[in-house]
Amino acid sequence: MTALVPRRARRLASLAEALLTPHGMDRYLELVDPMLVRHEIRGLVTDVRRQTSDTVTLTIRPSRAWRGHVAGQYVRVTVEIDGVRRTRCYSPAGSEHDGSLELTIKADPQGLVSRHLNRTVTVGSVLGLSTPDGEFTLPSPRPRRILLLSGGSGITPVLSMLRTLADEKYEGDLAFLHYTNGAEDALYRAELADLARRLPGLRVIHAFTHAKTGGDLHGFFSKEHLAEAAPWYPDAETFLCGPKPLMDSVREVFEADGLGAHLHTEEFTPPALTFDTENAEGQVRFARSGREFANSGKPLLEQAEEAGLSPEHGCRMGICFSCTQIKTSGCVRNAKTGETSSEENEEIQLCISVPVGDVEINA
Repeated sequence: MTALVPRRARRLASLAEALLTPHGMDRYLELVDPMLVRHEIRGLVTDVRRQTSDTVTLTIRPSRAWRGHVAGQYVRVTVEIDGVRRTRCYSPAGSEHDGSLELTIKADPQGLVSRHLNRTVTVGSVLGLSTPDGEFTLPSPRPRRILLLSGGSGITPVLSMLRTLADEKYEGDLAFLHYTNGAEDALYRAELADLARRLPGLRVIHAFTHAKTGGDLHGFFSKEHLAEAAPWYPDAETFLCGPKPLMDSVREVFEADGLGAHLHTEEFTPPALTFDTENAEGQVRFARSGREFANSGKPLLEQAEEAGLSPEHGCRMGICFSCTQIKTSGCVRNAKTGETSSEENEEIQLCISVPVGDVEINA
């Protein structure tokens, strides 16, 4: 008899879901408590702290649909700003063995979502979350030597790796080289010192790019810094996340040493997209809004915005999928891969899809 109870409950839930169509049960549960939704992930902010003047660290309790993350992955965070849902990607900073979720976000002066998260979110706020994604992760079994290298707020995915390795009591050679302008910008400095005490094989190196004192190293990244931080780096797997100048400098050194295959990177800066504005032809139509305009050859998101439309969007680089819309007809080219698709009624990402001739979008 007891085995029938869960089965009956599931049947009743399915019946309720059907009766509440088209909105579904989650839309009504959300009115009572956003954390009760079953098919979407929500996160309740339980703590807000500020490590530096331009960052915020949020501790978040995810709803029951959350299944955890793997160290190094990112999660899409959705907030509503002035009635419009906005999505951005952030990497959790916590260990993959910790059930909670921690995000540290730097306020970009031009960043709508990052400024909102820094200025508006408080304890009790509820955020929309996605399932974690991304391939910037530690291999298993763990390499015997690991170098973690980061700059600024790029510390979060590699810190997640470090915390995970600490929880696993990693016994190999491990170095953490982190770049900031100076001590006032150094995130997690006290915790990194504590981790270095707990993990015998760990060496933490703070490099200050602008301050001439107070750090373990000073100035911008160089091969000399690399050799000082981890002289065994040619035999290690290196994981890198940070601003583009740092990423480019590290790649240059590793490629010159023939070690490109041992360098693993994560970045959330938009890629250089290729599109031809001189030879563009055809019309672009957004059916529901009734707006139609000549194809300029740019990605559909840019064309829509130039035409006065405001499609939902997030990362603008093909990661977050928040700008996904249905293309009812026509051909588009993926500006990242160059691949074309002419299928009808297919989902496309406006930020990386370039029209090839006439295109109609159901938006």
